[in-house]
Amino acid sequence: MADSSSSPGSIMVTGGAGYIGSHAVQRLLRDGHTVVCVDNLARGHRAAIDRLACDTLHFHQADIGDGDTIEKLLKDYNVSTIMHFAALAYVGESVTDPLKYYRNNAAGALAMLEAADRAGVSRFVFSSTCATYGEPPADMVPIPEHCPQSPISPYGASKLHVEHMLRDLAEAKRRANQPFGYAALRYFNVAGSDRSGLIGEDHDPETHLIPVVLQAAMGQRDGISIFGTDYPTDDGTCIRDYIHVEDLIDAHVTVMHALEPGDERHYNLGIGTGYSVRQIIDAAQRVTGTTLKITDGPRRAGDPPKLYANPAKIKGELGWTASLTDLDETIASAYRWFQKHPNGYDA
Repeated sequence: MADSSSSPGSIMVTGGAGYIGSHAVQRLLRDGHTVVCVDNLARGHRAAIDRLACDTLHFHQADIGDGDTIEKLLKDYNVSTIMHFAALAYVGESVTDPLKYYRNNAAGALAMLEAADRAGVSRFVFSSTCATYGEPPADMVPIPEHCPQSPISPYGASKLHVEHMLRDLAEAKRRANQPFGYAALRYFNVAGSDRSGLIGEDHDPETHLIPVVLQAAMGQRDGISIFGTDYPTDDGTCIRDYIHVEDLIDAHVTVMHALEPGDERHYNLGIGTGYSVRQIIDAAQRVTGTTLKITDGPRRAGDPPKLYANPAKIKGELGWTASLTDLDETIASAYRWFQKHPNGYDA
């Protein structure tokens, strides 16, 4: 686990009412930090923040594109570090409505970075994505950080634009002798729930495989459709890397404490092992004790056979590795949340 002995001061978490952002807020509060949570609640849940309420949590309903408001909050709370999760994240939606993604993910981040620059914030931890790699060559899986970034969706492209903005800003600030440090954390599939069961995953619509399978196990869906069973993998289905959400946040905290003004860090976050769609379904059936109706379907366009991380760089530089790599345990933590909250935060 990350060392929380050195405090960077107030931390702003954008998208802090979302699935991943709320777990970041929870961890930072537990570590003793003052947290300024910003979320426009378009897809986040105020109930998640209410469950974490305490004297050191300050929630503000605002949009990251509102630079004036963001600047005021940064100054009012003396924020030294931004942990940026706020983004639209449906790949399919980004294909049908690309401008929405560029406006929110890229233009919104630009307005926020301008506000951070005016407020003198010197450290920025960015929630990027493996989607910036697009379809990597087979000989570059597991994926290292030097894999060419060639996104195939507007979602991935919008995140890569933010990485470019951070790089260029850091270089400009270095030339001006005003060092600005950032980290771009490219992660893979995020799964599971906080092991206390207080907060969890609640998307509408839900498109992530593990929640969809668990909803089927709970009778909320008729069954499961597998998109593509003829891939060049052991069982013919796609293979992906699933990192537990608490491990993901632990990596963010580890990077945050290591980040110095002037640093430019890029890390892939994953467990370094891939699981196939059939392995996920089999594990969910073991955990839930159910037998699911499974339908085999055609491939979806743009689904590579294998995508999983090579996490060697962050281990080598910062000593971080995922602590929860057992698939059944990860799924069980998600299942506990869904059993207690079958309708999400609206229960």
